[in-house]
Amino acid sequence: MAPKPLYLDHAATTPLLPAARDAWLEGMALWANPSSPHAAGRAARAALEDARERLKAALGWHGEVVVTSGASEALSMAMGRSTVPLCAVSAVEHDAVLRAGGAVRRLDVDRDGQVFGEVTGPGLVAIQHVNNETGVIQPLGSLCAAIKQSGGRSLADCAQSAGKLSLPDADMIAISAHKFGGPIGVGALLVRDWSMLTPSGGQERGYRGGTENLPGVLAMVAALEADRDWLDQAALLRRVLEEGIVAAGGTVIAAAAPRLATIGAYRMPGVSSAVQLIRFDAQGIAISAGSACSSGSLKASHVLTAMAVEGAGEVVRVSIGRETTRADIDRFLGAWSAMAQGRAAA
Repeated sequence: MAPKPLYLDHAATTPLLPAARDAWLEGMALWANPSSPHAAGRAARAALEDARERLKAALGWHGEVVVTSGASEALSMAMGRSTVPLCAVSAVEHDAVLRAGGAVRRLDVDRDGQVFGEVTGPGLVAIQHVNNETGVIQPLGSLCAAIKQSGGRSLADCAQSAGKLSLPDADMIAISAHKFGGPIGVGALLVRDWSMLTPSGGQERGYRGGTENLPGVLAMVAALEADRDWLDQAALLRRVLEEGIVAAGGTVIAAAAPRLATIGAYRMPGVSSAVQLIRFDAQGIAISAGSACSSGSLKASHVLTAMAVEGAGEVVRVSIGRETTRADIDRFLGAWSAMAQGRAAA
């Protein structure tokens, strides 16, 4: 009999919330194109614009919003169409940023994964709010202020933090719905004002071509409006998790840094990440080794390399969601301890 599935990979994607599913179905009933001038199109447009205002209110955002297919598109749009050129990105950005950024200057991080040193412009500087592999929170309050003071502009990848933490005071922000209980395939680029972005024509006030995904937008907003009370429980669960991992001889990556309650990276000395993933999966436990966008690659994590993490090839990521329980954590710890003891006895 196959083991009961235990999902601890919520940083990759998390289940669709019931409220988001209901909103998506409501959106499917508004099947007209929001750009059409007839009555049905105007009704769809009204629903889209109402959702846009609700999104701003849920996030406390006072600028503009461009609907996208997710954070990767939003980041690419921001870096490729910013009215000032991209000049720097942090060394621990998501692969989507590093690919789009090319050979621009990389900002170093310390052993806790936090950016240090000069972060001046005069162009656009991209720094992730919460790292998707370690959960480390960047001090974007001070970093964005330093960038602004130097005449630069800031871009924050908030895929992991939106819906969980307050947004940073950045000039442009990327979010993705499926990270906080919305559907896959929809996100947004938040822009302080339109002068920061070169228009491309088409929909979204001329900043993105293609018919807007109204059902997806409605579902995304419903997910953002959901309560955040579960994050307190997530913090308690992660504390239990990390105490158990340390007791079993494991290491918590960036333990001293401020980290999002839902994400943790852990090293099991002597057992490769690939072996751990296979053994956990055989027990019905889903975790990951770094970003889901690159976990199929054999290359070392650029995030852990930049942090100079010892034994980077032995690190896995565990991420907690709304549905995670104490019993889930206890089950994972039992599997972790048994694996670690097997390694020690070998």
